[in-house]
Amino acid sequence: MSVAASVRDPAAPQRGSTGSDPVPVSERGPAPTRIVVGFGFWLYLLSDIVMFATVFAAHAVLSQATDGGPAGRDLFDQRSAFIETALLLGSSLTCGLMMRAARRAPGRDFQLWAGATLLLGLAFLGLEVREFAGLIGRDAGPGRSAFLSAVFMLVGLHGLHVAVGLFWLGIMMLQAATLGFRAMVRRRLLCFSLFWHAIDIVWIGVFTTVYLLGSR
Repeated sequence: MSVAASVRDPAAPQRGSTGSDPVPVSERGPAPTRIVVGFGFWLYLLSDIVMFATVFAAHAVLSQATDGGPAGRDLFDQRSAFIETALLLGSSLTCGLMMRAARRAPGRDFQLWAGATLLLGLAFLGLEVREFAGLIGRDAGPGRSAFLSAVFMLVGLHGLHVAVGLFWLGIMMLQAATLGFRAMVRRRLLCFSLFWHAIDIVWIGVFTTVYLLGSR
């Protein structure tokens, strides 16, 4: 056998374990698609956490920069913040039940828990929008002081992530209903679950720094 014949052409289709069907280009590589997708999504989450850490640091530095305007203790309603926290943590629970339903008995139970997660997240966003509107109505918008700019940036960035997550969840509910729970859909659901739990953890930090410590 010649050396040229023994060298595999990189562009040639690879064969499966049976040697019959070509392996799709998207599935070639040293690791299964599930591992590659999971690793890539964890990298994204880590970069997102770094971004949030930067905004948390900015908020900490600017926490006293009120420019003679209202401080956190004059503005924030801790009762509303507790309700928002309960809603978001409740959505984390229903998200876990949704993933359990997707693994054990895909069907109506999945849509039920996914719908509950969606409703809890929408309720959370509604309270947050109402809070922002109330602050702006009291002349405490992001342009009032550096402190309020940092608050709107931190809380608003988290709210944007929640909104994106809810849109993503709606798409996944449609995909589960139309495509079923094939491997591609399960991978996307796993990524959504990681994303949702991550923003729930970030909210604990927001709640602690902005609403608890910031109301002293």
